[in-house]
Amino acid sequence: MLTTLAFILTIGIVVTVHEYGHFQVARWCGVKVLKFSIGFGHPLWSRKFGKDQTEYVIAAIPLGGYVKMLGEEPLSDATQAVDEDMSRALNRQSLSKRMAIVLAGPFANLLLAVFLYWLLFMAGVVGIKPIIGKLVENSPAAMQNIQASEVIQNINHQSVASWQDARWLLLKESLEKNTIEVQTITPQKEIKSYDLDVSGINLEDEKQDVLEKIGFLVEMPAVPAEIGEVIKDSPAERAGLKTKDLVLELNQVKVSDWDMFVKEIRSHPEVPMILLAQRNGETIKLSVTPEAVMEKGEKIGRIGAGFNMPQSELDKLFITTHYSGAVALLKAVEKTWDTATFSLKMLGNMVLGNVSWKGMSGPVTIASYAGQSANMGLKAFIGFLALISISIGVLNLLPIPILDGGHFMYYMVEFFTGRPVSEAVMNIGQRIGVLILAFMMVLAFYNDINRLITG
Repeated sequence: MLTTLAFILTIGIVVTVHEYGHFQVARWCGVKVLKFSIGFGHPLWSRKFGKDQTEYVIAAIPLGGYVKMLGEEPLSDATQAVDEDMSRALNRQSLSKRMAIVLAGPFANLLLAVFLYWLLFMAGVVGIKPIIGKLVENSPAAMQNIQASEVIQNINHQSVASWQDARWLLLKESLEKNTIEVQTITPQKEIKSYDLDVSGINLEDEKQDVLEKIGFLVEMPAVPAEIGEVIKDSPAERAGLKTKDLVLELNQVKVSDWDMFVKEIRSHPEVPMILLAQRNGETIKLSVTPEAVMEKGEKIGRIGAGFNMPQSELDKLFITTHYSGAVALLKAVEKTWDTATFSLKMLGNMVLGNVSWKGMSGPVTIASYAGQSANMGLKAFIGFLALISISIGVLNLLPIPILDGGHFMYYMVEFFTGRPVSEAVMNIGQRIGVLILAFMMVLAFYNDINRLITG
C-alpha cells in the first residue's frame, strides 16, 4: 500500500508540475487552453472553470498528462473557433512564444528539483563520513596503497563531505576520465594525493557499487550483535527475538559482532538455526529459520531484525551538513545541473554502447524506489522526488518527435528556414517518435521484470 501510494504521489506531483508549466506559460502568452488533464484514459473527475471554460480532468491512468491548447489541431479546433478566439490559437503565436510554451514543462520539472534540493540542503543533509575501511584486493585504490582509516577530502578538486558525495563524484568522473585524483587525510592529519586508474572499470555491471569497483569499502565500527528493531511477522519475531537481545551463538558458533551475525544468517537461507541470546542477564535458547530472498541474483537468508547501535557510535559514523538559504540555493542549482547533465551523458553512452541499457528503468522500478524512499522518511522521499522530476524533465527535452524536445526541434528548423515544418514531415516524425518511445518502454519494462526475477 505504501509503495502504491508513494508511486501515485510521485507521478502525480511530477506530472502536475510539468503540465502546469505548459499551462501557465501558455496563458501568459495569451493562448487559450481547452483542457488540463492529469492522467490518461477514463476521466475520474472533470470540471470547467474560468472565462475560457478550461476543462480540468483527473483521469484513471496516472502515468502522464497533457495540456490541450487551441490551434494544436488546426483542422479541427482553430477552424471551428469563433473569430475572436483565432488570435489566441497556438499556431498563430510568434515563434518565441511557441518555444517558451514547449520548453516550460521540462523547465518546470527542473525548477521543482531545485526547490526540493534547496529545502533538503537547508534542513540538513545526513551522510556517512567518508572514512576508508578495507580495500578491495587488486582494485585501483589498492594499487595506490591507500590505507584504511584515511578520510577522503576531495575528488578531482571537488570537496567531499560524505560517502554519498564520493560515490556520486566517482561515478560522474569515471564517465569522463581514465584517471581520478583522490585527496585524503590520514589520522595523523597528513594530506595525501592518489591518481586512480579507472580505465578498466566496468560501468555496465549494475550489480556492484561504483565504490567497490574502484576499491573502497566503508569503514564500519564493530557493532555488538544486539537486536534493535524487529519487523512484524518476520522470522525474528516468530522466533521470539526482542529488542536489546544480545546474540551469543548461532548453531554453537560464537558471534563476536553484528557483522558476523548477518553473514551467518545470509549464508543459511531456509535453514533452521539454534540461537543463544542474553536477555535481562539470562541466557535463552531460540530457533530461527531465515527466509530466502533474492539479492543481486543470489539467494540469501534474512530474519527481519535490525541492530541496536549506541548513539555515541552513530555520531562517529554520520555527519549532518547544514547550509544557509543562499548557499543552499546555489548547491541545489548545482545538484540539479549535475544530475541532468549526468543523465544525458549516461544516455549518450548507452546509445554509443559504452554503458549497458540495463540501467534504464520503468514504472515498476520507480514504484519500488518510491516505496523504499517513503519508508526511509520524508527527506529520502523528497530527494527521490527531485531525482524523478529531473529525469522527466531531461527525457522530455530529448529531440524525439511527440516529446517537448521534438516540438522544439521543429521550431528550431522553422527558425533557421523561416517556414514551419510541413504537416507531412511532422506525421512521419510522429510515427518515428512513437516507435522510439515504444522501444524505450519495452526495454524499461523488460529491465523491470528482469530485476524482479533476479532480485
